[in-house]
Amino acid sequence: MEERIVIQKPPKSAFGAGILSFFFPGTGLLYCGQVVKGLLYMLIFAGLVTMQTHASGQPFSGLVLAGFYIFQVIDAANTAKAINRKALLGKGEETEEEDVLAKDVKAGSIFWGIILIALGAVLILANYEVISYHSLFDLWPIVVIVIGLKLIVDYFSRKK
Repeated sequence: MEERIVIQKPPKSAFGAGILSFFFPGTGLLYCGQVVKGLLYMLIFAGLVTMQTHASGQPFSGLVLAGFYIFQVIDAANTAKAINRKALLGKGEETEEEDVLAKDVKAGSIFWGIILIALGAVLILANYEVISYHSLFDLWPIVVIVIGLKLIVDYFSRKK
């Protein structure tokens, strides 16, 4: 009796997820079943497109839009690949990557939550013209400095 080898089709197409995200940002993640993340990417994309009308933020806001657009296409494809990898390994087995991610999530850092709340508060103040978008875009390097400081603090805390 001859054994048959059946090759199963992957549950999600990485190419399909990337193409969907290319034509309409966020839909590739919806295809992958990550609804909240897909909707969040749609909102971020809409916000970045809306920021293009403020000429004072150029060229920085244009570069951020382009970077986010490319990132979300790549992220959708990588998400589909991760879903396929998990399906191939079986749902009961954990990979090293998932184990590392689980450890990172349990760390309990509130840094990104605080950054997002502060960013939201600043953008609301700019919408109500309490501060101007022009001055906001002049101070954007502060965000890079804060993230760099956090990375340094995390490095030394892990070293101990």
